[in-house]
Amino acid sequence: MAIERETIVTVCCSDIAGQVRGKGFPARELENRRRFGVGWTPTNIMINCFGRIPATPFGAQGDLMLVPSPEGDITLDYGDGTPVERIVLGDILTLSGERWDGCLRGFLKNALDQLEAETGLRVLASFEHEFWLDGGEERPGDAYAASTLRGLEPFIGDYVGALRANGLQPDTFLPEYGPKQYEITVDPALALTAADEAVKLREIGRSVAKKHGYHLSFSPVVTRGIVGNGVHIHFSLVDRDGNPVAYDAEAPGKLSAIGASFCAGILKHGRAICAIAAPSVVSYERLKPHSWAAYYLNLADRDREALLRICPYPEVDGVNVAKRYNIEFRGADATASPYLQLAMLVHAGLAGIREKLPAPYLSSGDPGTLSQAERDERGIGDLPRTLPEALDALEQDSVAMGWLGPVLSKAYLMHKRGEIAMAEGIEIDELCRIYARAY
Repeated sequence: MAIERETIVTVCCSDIAGQVRGKGFPARELENRRRFGVGWTPTNIMINCFGRIPATPFGAQGDLMLVPSPEGDITLDYGDGTPVERIVLGDILTLSGERWDGCLRGFLKNALDQLEAETGLRVLASFEHEFWLDGGEERPGDAYAASTLRGLEPFIGDYVGALRANGLQPDTFLPEYGPKQYEITVDPALALTAADEAVKLREIGRSVAKKHGYHLSFSPVVTRGIVGNGVHIHFSLVDRDGNPVAYDAEAPGKLSAIGASFCAGILKHGRAICAIAAPSVVSYERLKPHSWAAYYLNLADRDREALLRICPYPEVDGVNVAKRYNIEFRGADATASPYLQLAMLVHAGLAGIREKLPAPYLSSGDPGTLSQAERDERGIGDLPRTLPEALDALEQDSVAMGWLGPVLSKAYLMHKRGEIAMAEGIEIDELCRIYARAY
């Protein structure tokens, strides 16, 4: 009998390291696997970006199920006779079918459920990704230059086409400020779908790049001293009928009272969130002043170096500004799981709504030109300057630790401190190269 080549489906989860890991099975078994998935263990989420488990609170004990999500399918068929790539994003469940406390996708679901139950609100979101591609041309003066796209048309076309074939709606693809740096965006979606799409976008990008013989990296810093790669998380609030509620034409910054409280909650817990949103040692090589990245805890109107930026929108006849109005969180990068990043923003925003926090000071200009007393008066705080400082801030924020819960908070701190220990003694340029390969 002739051998019939079979396609393997890999059911995966996005873990604490921001990596997509899982187990495979023959594609013909997919429908059967949608109920029970594949076996998984708690300690699997403790694998760090170096591929090691320095420590784990779970040991070798415990059994879980990694179950394919109905919305999780990724199919990459290049139509050239090469094998079709199949990935399905999934949920980590207990053997009784309940959400496991360490499942990051489930953690986001819980946050969204709480927000809607308490406020009737939902989150629309989109993850704006910057990345480095070794196939790009590097030459003087190439920032935002159309010439940097030449020769990459086949890759770009396949990338955008693969996104669309998998249900994502591409919005823009552009050359960025840094050498060999590009940006890709997709249309906003409800929060869980947006996080799923962020994971899909990264995996599709890596697959298409490899197909073309390139290496693509979403690492926050590929070359030290050069502007880094951020993941800018855009979000807005809508009611159950899809009506926008974050916009108020009469308010400062045109940010509604409920939107302002949501943003105030994020700023109040911003130092803790930084440990989740920018969770690698090299993340803090990107979060530098005057580098088009966040450096202070502030809300600003159209300032690309603020942690929270009120985004611009067309102010012309016929435009529904309320539907276009959104806030951008600029302190995140792709060394984190999108599920975990977005869940922490939702939890913090909900906390701000619960507490009826007043609107944050709307800053203008560089906070670095203000004295410390002036920043204190305006409520403009400092972001952590290193990952250890960020983790300490998280551990000291009892409210944020409560959102994570006892299982995930302990695992997260142990995981990240193990990563820090493994990075110690590695020269920074070499560390950047390692992260560039990992992400």
